[in-house]
Amino acid sequence: MTISSSLNAGVMGLNVNATRLATISDNIANSATYGYKRSDVDFSSLVIDQGQSSYSAGGVRATNYKDVTSTGSLISTGRSLDIAIDGNGMIPVTNFAGVSQNGGERDFMMVPTGGFSADEDGFLRTTSGLYLLGWPTDAAGNVENASRGTTAGLQPVNTSIGQFSAEPTRNLNLGVNLPADVSGATDPYVLPIDYYDALGLGQSLSLTFEPDTSVGAAPNSWNVTVTDSAGDPTVPVASFGVTFNGNTNGGSIASVTAGAGATYDAATGELAFAVEGGPMNAFIGRPNGTSGLTQLGTSFSPYDVNKDGSPVGDLQSVEVTPEGFLEAVYNTGFRRTIFQVPVADVPNANGLEALGNQAYTTSSDSGDVYLWDAGDGPTGNLAGYALMESNTDIASELTNLIETQRAYSSNAKIIQTVDEMLQETTNLKR
Repeated sequence: MTISSSLNAGVMGLNVNATRLATISDNIANSATYGYKRSDVDFSSLVIDQGQSSYSAGGVRATNYKDVTSTGSLISTGRSLDIAIDGNGMIPVTNFAGVSQNGGERDFMMVPTGGFSADEDGFLRTTSGLYLLGWPTDAAGNVENASRGTTAGLQPVNTSIGQFSAEPTRNLNLGVNLPADVSGATDPYVLPIDYYDALGLGQSLSLTFEPDTSVGAAPNSWNVTVTDSAGDPTVPVASFGVTFNGNTNGGSIASVTAGAGATYDAATGELAFAVEGGPMNAFIGRPNGTSGLTQLGTSFSPYDVNKDGSPVGDLQSVEVTPEGFLEAVYNTGFRRTIFQVPVADVPNANGLEALGNQAYTTSSDSGDVYLWDAGDGPTGNLAGYALMESNTDIASELTNLIETQRAYSSNAKIIQTVDEMLQETTNLKR
């Protein structure tokens, strides 16, 4: 009978509003929890086939979900490994068991933000035990063959692999002026340049500049030899000849002739040769250019000689770039990319299955995960030195709390009214 259906509808109304009250309670309790995504409830009516002469109440049901697509504000923390997503997407993580498992067997989870720090083994993890995942890089800082549609290639990020590092010298800049008047010169000009080899050890190059006084040599011509202290310092590793312009082009390079062990690229102005530790490129200047080697009416002057490379350095900190690259920063000032952290995204973020510690995993409703470079596609950049606040709005939750209380009271009134009507029906026998 319809009066019984009213009783059932009232009971269902109490249940769904109790469910909504539970989500509101969670939201308010976690309003200060970093990375928390508020819970919400959708109400939908249940309709029963109705006859023409009577109506039966179908009631209501509740479907709860996490509002994952809504993001909280980012708050600065001053810690380099506090990481958040500035936009859509999530950070890939795993649990303790996943650290020792293969990629295909590892539990894959995602978090919107996390405060990471190195544990005793060098793995980056949160205080709740979630380990950061990323793609390892090669010696040049590049990721090879990253698979976007699967998480099997991700590995737990370990900073101990970069505890010590050195950067070999591969590029020199030779800003040197050679004197225009060499009539009184008796000795060649020698320029020593310190550099670092692949082991981080200090070595030295010696460049010897000597005017070319041979028969038939072009005016304003010089011969240059390069020796390396890491090998036999009496045997040049490279040589070249350079001829300068006169008054027409103000002492700039007219031509360069590469000798044994060297090649010259006029387009870039670089001389390529090899030392004991590997290849070396030295910028000596372009023809008719204004930088590099010059021959002006002043003394021999190495005015702009510099190089790259660094000695062995000790790891000081790890920082994340907006593109998701984890850079190890050493006390020598050298920075080395050791991992790339991708941003995980799914077609339906609100369909993700919620786990503990603000972590989520994929479900049949969310769709499969895809790993983007940070900032590409629909995903946001990674933000270091920041955490994401909860997306809970306390004012809205308190308003919802009042509405839920009133709705619960109204449904309780339905049950009370049905009870009174049934009592009246019972009294008809008296």
